[in-house]
Amino acid sequence: MRQLRSLLFTVFLFVFTPACGIAVAATWVLPYRYRYATARWYAQQVLRVLHLLCGLTYRVEGLERIPPGNHIALWKHSSAWETIAMMVTLPPAVWVLKRELMWLPGVGWGLAALRPIAINRAGGHSAINQVIEQGKARLAEGLWVVIFPEGTRTAPGEVRRYGMSGAMLAVETASTIIPVAHDAGDYWPRRGLLKRPGVIRLEFGPPIEPVAGDARATNDKVQAWIESTVQRLRSAANAPPA
Repeated sequence: MRQLRSLLFTVFLFVFTPACGIAVAATWVLPYRYRYATARWYAQQVLRVLHLLCGLTYRVEGLERIPPGNHIALWKHSSAWETIAMMVTLPPAVWVLKRELMWLPGVGWGLAALRPIAINRAGGHSAINQVIEQGKARLAEGLWVVIFPEGTRTAPGEVRRYGMSGAMLAVETASTIIPVAHDAGDYWPRRGLLKRPGVIRLEFGPPIEPVAGDARATNDKVQAWIESTVQRLRSAANAPPA
């Protein structure tokens, strides 16, 4: 039965997402907050159906730690779940994502209306410069900037070196970093159809101020908090192996 429910959710997701992408694209002429509100409605429906079909819900902790204003959020990336949850849990934001997503019919149209920073992940320094240049502009507009510093989804328990673009953007703009940890990879694995029922724990960490002139030290502080918190969350949940 769990396999069938997971299959039904996947079918729903693959049909509903491009349809909502078109709906978001249709709001292009409206102010950004309305476009983002449409995307947030999409994410709310997906999470509601995920709970209904797969018995998978979530709990958010640490929102009280976030100071007023718009910031840079660096998220753990172990699942597709967090790419949906970020639309529900954050104020209007833009996301750094791989440019190939912009080519998807329906989905890419909606993303274009949300003005992401779409990079070529093989671009090296040019991709980092793009994140810094466009990130500065988005922050100046009062938007959050969301980055997955690992660059791709990692399996639970796997640790890889975090990319530097988020830390460099924070140093360049003297912006606060909000680190975000969760254990979604144990419930919605990066590969495979099956979704495990349970409660994903999502935690917003204490604000991290950039170390002046030292993006590497800033990045290390972010990675240390996220990875230690993910380990704590997984241990507390006694999560099954992915």
